[in-house]
Amino acid sequence: MEQGGNEVKKHLLAVLSLLVVLMVFLSACSGNQTEQPGEKGQGNGKAVKLQLWTFNELHQKFYEEMAKRWNSSNPDRQIQLAANTFPYDDMHNKLLIALQSGTGAPDLADIELNKFPNFLKGEPQLLPLNDIVEPELSNLVKSRLDIYAKDGSYYGIDFHVGAAVIYYNKEILDKAGVNPDDIRTWADFEEAGKQVLAKTGVPMTTLETADMWSLWPQVSQAPGNDDFQTADGQLNLTSPIVLEPLKWQQNLLNQKIAIPVPGGNHHTEEYYGLMNSGGSASVWMPMWYMGRFTDYMPDLKGKMVIKPMPAWKAGDPRSAGMGGTGTAVTKTTQNAELAKAFLAFCKLSKEGNIEIWKQLGFDPLRSDVWTDPALSEPNKFTDYFGPGIFDILSEVKDEIEGVNINEKTPTISDAFKTSILVRTLLDKEDPAKVLQDAAGQLK
Repeated sequence: MEQGGNEVKKHLLAVLSLLVVLMVFLSACSGNQTEQPGEKGQGNGKAVKLQLWTFNELHQKFYEEMAKRWNSSNPDRQIQLAANTFPYDDMHNKLLIALQSGTGAPDLADIELNKFPNFLKGEPQLLPLNDIVEPELSNLVKSRLDIYAKDGSYYGIDFHVGAAVIYYNKEILDKAGVNPDDIRTWADFEEAGKQVLAKTGVPMTTLETADMWSLWPQVSQAPGNDDFQTADGQLNLTSPIVLEPLKWQQNLLNQKIAIPVPGGNHHTEEYYGLMNSGGSASVWMPMWYMGRFTDYMPDLKGKMVIKPMPAWKAGDPRSAGMGGTGTAVTKTTQNAELAKAFLAFCKLSKEGNIEIWKQLGFDPLRSDVWTDPALSEPNKFTDYFGPGIFDILSEVKDEIEGVNINEKTPTISDAFKTSILVRTLLDKEDPAKVLQDAAGQLK
């Protein structure tokens, strides 16, 4: 019996050995080369799947192009990028719920600046990015990283500086005999506006009544670190640096030097149509707004010039960093190091910053690429605005004021969009009283 039992054991061992060999063979031949938990795919030739959510289709196309470049440069760290674009509110709400519940969040996500404070409340469910940001900090515009930071940790990386500039329709200014280089202060701008209106019948500019792109840059460019909030986070609505620009805008409307922007903001079809047909002589918006001109106002090609914003007083700052999208790595990712490395490649590397300009027309975060010959190469933006676009950025490099962003920002923003601007600019109520009312409600 003992000998018979040994024979049975030998047969069983042989069968088990064959099964093991067969499983190894099938595994090697498997077509599954995608998601591997715990970054197991790295270094073995298999692509690791990274999910990315955004609210902007152009951003998605940029990431997909950068994923191709990453894979070309990193044969041992291949990624399979699954990028998806969702409607703005849907994406931010879905992401917040996924992070709060701990399930369903992507590896990386774009979070718009005004929404970002919602993701920093309590213990952020995003990963600190200091290990990829700090080695490059000397080449970056730091104020654009501070707006995504909390307690010394950076949680998001922007696409651009978002430097506010002013776009003039030079054809209209020439008819009025106005030289844009002579407009150095907002007082100069007002006087030039009177001349443009008198000689051409065209308003000098348009002012937003349902969004903050007209007021926010003028408030933020004030010297110092305060804007709608003080640098230490106190509500600052009744301060002169908020009141005076609002009074100035109301006065411009009263003189018809400015008109309320059709549709309420500078991102509406109504506004694009007005501006494209020569219905206004200027608009101040961030540099990333160049793409709206090339895509939605084609008839102004060759007519627009970009200049620094006027200052409130000679020698004061002439710009502020406006808007933005902080790309973050979520805490629930199984591929943290790879996700951060890909994010650094997209937004912190020289190659990524040059592609941000070429593909998206944004003023990149790395100041050391602003003079790179690649940024002077002809593209649709230089064809539209002419060469030397980055000369303006270099000129105001040290005058780009930062903005105060924290958990109060979404509420303050809503107050301006839904009440303050309508009451002051459309209903012509006293700005001081309106700001006092709003400050009382927000406390």
